[in-house]
Amino acid sequence: MANYIVGDIQGCYTALQKLLKKVNFNPAHDTLWAVGDLVARGDDSLSTLDFLYDLGDSFQTVLGNHDLHLLAISQGIRGAKRNDNLDKLLRAKSLPRLLDWLRQKPLARMIDKNTLLVHAGLYPKWSFQDCLKYSDSVTKRLRSDKLHDFLQNMYGDAPKNLDSAANGVEKRRFYVNAMTRMRFVDADLNLDLSIKVSPLQAPKGFAPWFTIPNPERKKKQRIVFGHWAALNGLLHDPLNIGLDTGYVWGGSLTALRLEDMKFFAYNKQS
Repeated sequence: MANYIVGDIQGCYTALQKLLKKVNFNPAHDTLWAVGDLVARGDDSLSTLDFLYDLGDSFQTVLGNHDLHLLAISQGIRGAKRNDNLDKLLRAKSLPRLLDWLRQKPLARMIDKNTLLVHAGLYPKWSFQDCLKYSDSVTKRLRSDKLHDFLQNMYGDAPKNLDSAANGVEKRRFYVNAMTRMRFVDADLNLDLSIKVSPLQAPKGFAPWFTIPNPERKKKQRIVFGHWAALNGLLHDPLNIGLDTGYVWGGSLTALRLEDMKFFAYNKQS
């Protein structure tokens, strides 16, 4: 039995199948975990979701920003962009079933007692328990009859920190941004959601979230995340593991086997 964690799939169904074949994934006794962004931009988001849905309990995931955006599109809150490449999925008869399945998923979850799975990362003031609590707050809205209202109020870059949130709506927006969109923070731990470059190109005054000392985080606690394709293997840290290696941009689709911390990758040259 093995636990495999895969980076941002983004609708790249064929690449996912090639990667799972490479690691000899067997849903009868293995579990596949995903860092979110299951859909969008790749060539077949429909087959991707159908396959992951059919894995049943052998598949576990958190939600990424593209997954939340799909839910918003389905609610008529936003329109799909051409490069979202979601037309086939949005026309599918199975769409209602897949959307209902997707909205049950959290923004953060524990894989084991020391490993947190979250799409973008852990905000530097939060403990693991804080992150899970805030994830639960969002999940309750996603699963409820308040789904439309929540998604309608989800978009926006403000507030930049939790202390400046004026109400519950703004707090939940910050939870979403921190867990699904965060990359850089400034010296006051304000989020800047516009910077998407490699840490080597970071503007003055900004640092990656994982470089900020976090007094709420215990030793040996490990975070597995995605979202940041520009990292592309630059991060060699056993406690902060970024698995988005940008297959959809011409890079690789990467998986980590948790038991021995071995990485596997598939790209079009594999």
